[in-house]
Amino acid sequence: MRRWQIAIQGYRGNMTIVHKDGNIHKNADVLSRWPLPNTIHNPAYMTEEASQQIPIEVISVTDLNTTLFEEVRNSYTQDKNCSILCQLLNKDSKDKSLIHALDEVWKESYDEGRFHLLVVKFTTELSTHVS
Repeated sequence: MRRWQIAIQGYRGNMTIVHKDGNIHKNADVLSRWPLPNTIHNPAYMTEEASQQIPIEVISVTDLNTTLFEEVRNSYTQDKNCSILCQLLNKDSKDKSLIHALDEVWKESYDEGRFHLLVVKFTTELSTHVS
């Protein structure tokens, strides 16, 4: 249930999450797992020629420029909240003076262990500066 709450957290205020026992929805579960026959009436119908597996013969590997990683590392050290958070995570400690130095939103997220919200906030700020 937590996974779904995270996935739809952007829609807060517009919906309510209610748990319904799986015994109530047995028919829907069976239908979602029951494969349709591969006939012409199936929307996902594939001819026998198209359904043959094709082996992978080429794999492309790309290296990102190391300056990108340097810029990301430097941006973490220059941002007050990110540098404090990095210190807290590297030390693996509960140093209250560092925690109290965080901005309020970051402090709440750190206390609750919700680092994904910090990343969303940080990337939103980056996207507004880039565009």
